[in-house]
Amino acid sequence: MKLPSLPERLAVNRFVTDDESCHIVVDQEIARSTGTVQRLISCCPAGVYSVGADGSLEVEHAACLECGTCAAVAAPGALRWEYPRGGFGVQFRDG
Repeated sequence: MKLPSLPERLAVNRFVTDDESCHIVVDQEIARSTGTVQRLISCCPAGVYSVGADGSLEVEHAACLECGTCAAVAAPGALRWEYPRGGFGVQFRDG
């Protein structure tokens, strides 16, 4: 039996985006100077982090699974992560 791909597994979930308040805020300078950028890209199971054309770390917070892995691997001060406000964020539909 073939396991579903990451995009297929994530498509089952529902994401309610909070456009007024992002729950992930990155300090670009600290993230670059501490190697946090590569750690975030490598460890995020939802692929929320990527490097933009200008070299800055881009965050697609709407796809966040709220696992907190990024907060665990980021250097102090590089990332502010908190759960989204009530009613927003990921809603798991299968498992």
